[in-house]
Amino acid sequence: MTILSFLSRASRGFQGYTACSKLLILCTLSSGGLVAYSESHPDTGTPGVDPNQKELKKKRVLVLGTGWAATSFLKDLDASLYDIQVVSPRNYFAFTPLLPSVTCGTVEARSIVEPIRNIVKKRRGEVNFWEAECLKIDAANKKVLCRSKIENNLVGNREFSLEYDYLVVAVGAQVNTFNTPGVEENCHFLKEVEDCQKIRRTVIDCFETAILPHLTEEERKRNLHFVIVGGGPTGVEFAAELHDFFEEDLSNLYSTVKDLVKITVIQSGDHILNTYDERISSFAEQKFNRDGIDVQTGCRVVSVSDKEVTMKLKAKGEVCSIPHGLVVWSTGVGTRPVVKDFMEQIGQGNRRVLATDEWLRVKGYKDAYAIGDCATIDQRKIMEDISSIFKAADKDNSGTLTVREFKEVIDDMIIRYPQVDLYLQNNHLSGVTDLLKDPDGHDREEVDIEQFKLAFSHVDSQMKSLPATAQVAAQQGAYLSRCFNRQQQSQDNPEGPRRFRGSGRHKFRPFRYKHFGQFAPLGGDQAAAELPGDWVSVGHSTQWLWYSVYASKQVSWRTRMLVVSDWTRRFIFGRDSSRI
Repeated sequence: MTILSFLSRASRGFQGYTACSKLLILCTLSSGGLVAYSESHPDTGTPGVDPNQKELKKKRVLVLGTGWAATSFLKDLDASLYDIQVVSPRNYFAFTPLLPSVTCGTVEARSIVEPIRNIVKKRRGEVNFWEAECLKIDAANKKVLCRSKIENNLVGNREFSLEYDYLVVAVGAQVNTFNTPGVEENCHFLKEVEDCQKIRRTVIDCFETAILPHLTEEERKRNLHFVIVGGGPTGVEFAAELHDFFEEDLSNLYSTVKDLVKITVIQSGDHILNTYDERISSFAEQKFNRDGIDVQTGCRVVSVSDKEVTMKLKAKGEVCSIPHGLVVWSTGVGTRPVVKDFMEQIGQGNRRVLATDEWLRVKGYKDAYAIGDCATIDQRKIMEDISSIFKAADKDNSGTLTVREFKEVIDDMIIRYPQVDLYLQNNHLSGVTDLLKDPDGHDREEVDIEQFKLAFSHVDSQMKSLPATAQVAAQQGAYLSRCFNRQQQSQDNPEGPRRFRGSGRHKFRPFRYKHFGQFAPLGGDQAAAELPGDWVSVGHSTQWLWYSVYASKQVSWRTRMLVVSDWTRRFIFGRDSSRI
């Protein structure tokens, strides 16, 4: 075989792979080296399109947002099947779990962001992106009104509208201030990359101002008092990062005021990290106590001024104030105005967050889907369908249900109602049939409708709302893209559970969230992890596990290399303290 013939065949063999994958293959061929890579993704993972479908007009899919949910949806969506348009006020995807690290220079801002155009250009087919903010969703006419946020003297109309056939709402959420006076004017938030850059500059400003001559000691103490409102994962991680920044870098540069620095975490609950295992919460509080971080639990902030934070002690009912140089507000998320307006239009105005069904379809509105922090799944209760389930299982219409008849619908029940599986796990039951036993624990040959209802009467108590995390949003985006890719096949071959109200089967299996665990970096190269199987890990080894997981979960090779480089730079040279 000639060299030219070999190269020609190799070129055809490489079609469909990323440039990085080609490089790895060529390096292997030329040097015999072995390359290992976790999470390698080809450019396209979806089946080819029937040529006859290309003649049909493509459905228009409009995606609002470029966060975790939207990006995960776009990465896996077969762009050759739809006319895809994306609208977002930011033209990049940000790896939000590392935002606390950006505030103190442990990781640079550009290291955790990937331009959205770099992501969508790798999809087969065309994806149009518009950098603009969605002002209003016109549900009646299936349009969205948008406006560019670029304010300068460039010519052109900044407002425009887009039509859609399918709408995917993934705009995320905004900071929830609970209408606390002074928060908007005097607090920093930790939601966007721009927030991190602002906090970083303010931290340096606090130190630079504190060392100016002729200031009193009280003024220096106020400037160097950093207050974090909210003891959740974001607030705790920022407090840990700020403590490390001071201890490892700033204490040497501002030695004259190093004894005046104070960090306070204010938490309304009884413990910080109260959504984690109590072992992690206890470990975090003990470590913060050793590090000198003041944790004020059972306190509710009632107002924030430019000089003081006023809070109420729940136990005593007393009101007190503490001075501050910087306040970071991290107390949860709220619904964005555009989503609130959309909810009013579709009859969800009395809800606090946009509701979807188990297939992520917006309830009360056709052809719209909502994923990520802007929505919540309104899981259907099994007791609403208990009579229909009994009737579907009772094939001989005897009025009673045998165990054999019940077993025929068990699998579909578990898929359709995930709370059944959770109830079995939490009550240590081996199977659904254990629910049909009598009060003494003996097997029954058959049950009537009332006994059947009684057996499942407590199952719905296991229903819980999914947390507003990147992990949930990413899984929702991947699930929804698969549904879109398989729309045509599912018409003829539905893969979902049977319909207990009606005939046939659902087109798709309902969305099922799989929890892979969660981390809490606590500073001092120590972290805590809560992993599946009731496994809790804390300490230095867990921090290295955190490094490896967060590096592998980066959206591209570019950001992966930049983040690892930033971590290495910090170990060797420390953090940069310049005000840039």
